[in-house]
Amino acid sequence: MRLQWLYSNCMKLKCQTFHWPMNDQLLSFSLFRVKEWVDQMQNDLIALIDTATGMQSLTEIYHKHRKHFKVESNNAGELVATAAGNIERLLANRSKALKVSSLAVEAEKLQMEHVWQDDTDLNETVSNKGTDEGKDDTVEKRIPYIPGDFHFDSDFKRQVSYNTTAVHIPTDIYEGSTIILNELNWTEALEDLFRKNKEEDPSLLWQVFGSATGLARYFPASPWMDVSKTPNKIDLYDVRRRPWYIQGAASPKDMLILVDASGSVSGLTLKLIKISVGKMLETLSDDDYVNVVYFNDKAMFAACFENLVQANVRNKRILKDAVENITAKGITNYTAGFDWAFKQLKKMDVPRANCNKIIMLFTDGGEERAEKIFQVENPHQNVRVFTFSVGKHNYDKAPIQSMACDNKGYYYEIPSIGAIRLNTQEYLDVLGRPMVKADKKAKQVQWTNVYLDALELGLVITGTLPVFNKTNTKKSQNQLILGVMAIDVSLEDIRRLTPEYTFGPNGYYFAIDPNGYVLLHPNLNPQTAKFHEPVTLDFLDAELEDEIKVKIRKEMIDNKTGNYTISTLVKSTDKRYIDRGQRTYTFAPVKGTDYSLALVLPEYSMHYIRATIGDTITQAKCKFSESLMADKFEEYGYTLIAPRDYCKDLKPDTNNTEFLKKFNDYIDTKTPNNPMCKHKNKWRNLYFTLLVRDGVLSRFVATDGGITRVYPTSYGLDWRGEAETYDLSFYKRSLDNDLYIFTPTNLDCYILDDGGFLVMTNQIDHFNKIGKFFGEIDPCLMRALSNSSFFTSKSTYNYQSLCDPKKENKTSAGVRSIYVPTIADILNLGWWVCSFFVLILSVFVKKETRITASPSHCFLVKYSTSCISREHVSVKLYLSWTQAHVSTTALVSLVCLLFSRQYHAERLPKTNLVFIVTDTERLCKCQEKILKQEEQESNGPDPCEMASNPRYRKGPAVCFDNNSHEYKPDCGGVSGLTPSLWLMLFLQLVLVGIGTDTRHHAIPS
Repeated sequence: MRLQWLYSNCMKLKCQTFHWPMNDQLLSFSLFRVKEWVDQMQNDLIALIDTATGMQSLTEIYHKHRKHFKVESNNAGELVATAAGNIERLLANRSKALKVSSLAVEAEKLQMEHVWQDDTDLNETVSNKGTDEGKDDTVEKRIPYIPGDFHFDSDFKRQVSYNTTAVHIPTDIYEGSTIILNELNWTEALEDLFRKNKEEDPSLLWQVFGSATGLARYFPASPWMDVSKTPNKIDLYDVRRRPWYIQGAASPKDMLILVDASGSVSGLTLKLIKISVGKMLETLSDDDYVNVVYFNDKAMFAACFENLVQANVRNKRILKDAVENITAKGITNYTAGFDWAFKQLKKMDVPRANCNKIIMLFTDGGEERAEKIFQVENPHQNVRVFTFSVGKHNYDKAPIQSMACDNKGYYYEIPSIGAIRLNTQEYLDVLGRPMVKADKKAKQVQWTNVYLDALELGLVITGTLPVFNKTNTKKSQNQLILGVMAIDVSLEDIRRLTPEYTFGPNGYYFAIDPNGYVLLHPNLNPQTAKFHEPVTLDFLDAELEDEIKVKIRKEMIDNKTGNYTISTLVKSTDKRYIDRGQRTYTFAPVKGTDYSLALVLPEYSMHYIRATIGDTITQAKCKFSESLMADKFEEYGYTLIAPRDYCKDLKPDTNNTEFLKKFNDYIDTKTPNNPMCKHKNKWRNLYFTLLVRDGVLSRFVATDGGITRVYPTSYGLDWRGEAETYDLSFYKRSLDNDLYIFTPTNLDCYILDDGGFLVMTNQIDHFNKIGKFFGEIDPCLMRALSNSSFFTSKSTYNYQSLCDPKKENKTSAGVRSIYVPTIADILNLGWWVCSFFVLILSVFVKKETRITASPSHCFLVKYSTSCISREHVSVKLYLSWTQAHVSTTALVSLVCLLFSRQYHAERLPKTNLVFIVTDTERLCKCQEKILKQEEQESNGPDPCEMASNPRYRKGPAVCFDNNSHEYKPDCGGVSGLTPSLWLMLFLQLVLVGIGTDTRHHAIPS
């Protein structure tokens, strides 16, 4: 009936299409006629909605049963304090597992007591297991890679074994080396500590020890990689490059990367330097600051950054791209390069880490020692200098080695691609020396930013504690960090401590860290495919920025308590609309951490309805719960129930039919006063079921309690909305707009909604464009509507987009079945690891074993990458005529080449619709570009401008960078410490001889 009514009104307009007369009398008549049409449509629409929905009846039913409800207040201050306290206790318990159970201390003790063995074997345990009396002790042989008792665990969302730990070793490290075998042995005893922690707190998730050697031991054990899902994936995971390890192994860094761009480094050496700088940037976290400078006879910035910038994902990507554009020419002038570097590190009027100051020099070598510049700029060696000799050459290494040794740094050699990953991350061992010397002062649990767990746990934060070398060996050994102990906390666990179902769909909690990044927010939904990249969504990017929010962000970072009520722009869930609404922001610090928690409430969420508990509820359950039965849908209408945590022992299910069945079974066996249930939610649902049954005449009704009733049932089966009413865009928007909200679906006409989307038209050729953005249908008219203040454009960025990899144009003279790698491929570390692994498999694996991979697979696996997308300048529109002083009528002429085109736009009062009458577009073509609504890949805001005006942040309160009492350590250059590529390849061959599937599963202890 409704569709027929709208179409008939549409057809009436079609019969009366005309060109606008130019004399005033006829113009006044036309305006009057259009106004008549608008008034008639508005009255008929509202009458239809009021009658069909039965809203008045629904209100009457509520008042009839009001004695069964209570109106409660949401005290924002108390709610924030309670939730912050709950989060504080959760993180304190996790910290207790690290500190009180002495995981780090026990690890130090185990390593100190370990007796080094040169002849240990990968397939043997270190200690013999006791046997029955009278029998000899035997050395237990392992089945080295797959325990047989894996079972699926819903907490971890994967197969695990609580009977053992597992070990991951990076692909490019030989797991049969003496160092790794000894580390496997002494860390094996951590299993008992991990298990004890789990017994004391069953809610614990991953417990991990990440070693400075690259070994990672974690509990419970779990297969590292599911080869059935990603058969061609090569494991390049290295624990030392994880965000939590980087943050836990050393204090923040101010790093200046110095690149030799003289003529002598051209060709292969320059390519190796570029790759090395890229890998070096990966070792930095958001607490670090960095810049890249290249030099020959003079020094220059590689990118547009004129100061050190925060080492976030975007800035590192910009620096990496800038390094790719460096060309080699001229002569080498180390003094010019270091002079520029020291000036950068001396700047105090710009944001920085204010902790470890380091210079990283990448060069092919030379004769200059640059002693004078160090004597002048670094007499007390407060700035560490690390030097990297890149490529194969005949230069004397002594000059650049002395630069590192005389400035408390380290000298590394990178002769080939295989040495890059290892040598660009070992500098963290040197930066860990001050922490080791500080000992107990450095034993403070640090909580990380949000990142994606490598073992598919989802978004997590991690508490870390450093582990130090306490052996009584030579003094330089006592300055080494053994690794980092870590315990994960899932963001899902934190969300459970911030329930939102009494706030309505537009109330929510959010939390930020000292960088201003959110760890809780309804708009936090990263699409990144790279688990090694941290999730860095700034609060001001998660919402639409304004001056008050900038102030709120700063006060939260400073751990202040506050409250602000503001009028702000709100983006709809479906990202098609922007409304203006009033919000109250209440925030408080999470004690014992650097996090801050806030609660955002609209004015209408200051109160909520709660069902009373008692005999009347029990009676209601018996009387009305049958309306939730699937076999009663024909009588009561199709019912959807929001998948919420109504009771602790009733797990949500996205399958509506299954969840309804579980819900019905549950309420049949539980009483209203069951302590496992959240009475405010579950029994409120039951009463809303009562209301729906007795009064609603509409197609559907969605309730705050989570019940959606659709009538008739056949329509409910095709319901496309969410079962969770709080996720429905129309439900959320209706609360911020005192209007009748219409959403375009299958209708057609020149009636637009407040987002500029077509609702109806009398143009037959536009019937298939119903629901599309009008800027794509008639860009000239859409632009005119914007210029006449009927709409206001708003451009936004999405920092959580996922973009397809860019296609590379690779050609060769070979036959199509043979892949000919480019120079870039040959110099790509991932290609080397992948191709070599496939080659070994094809040569050494038994003939009857089918090998489906080939070197070409190393190029076929292209992963999507995180990127920024932008909604075009005119895509995000909100009606400016929500303001009282704005006119609701517009009459405008559009001038084109041979004709003029006029339109009349009139707002339909009490709705979110605008009615437009216009001359046909065919008479007046214009050259306006199509205005698209969908997101498009973008470079984002100008990075140079953002770097010159950085957002406020606060670094860690404690810094360990005092190197004044360091023992004179080895500073590199010993040939035995430089990895041999051929030795690494040989060891890989031996590895395959041991077992060809070692990289697809972790090694259990």
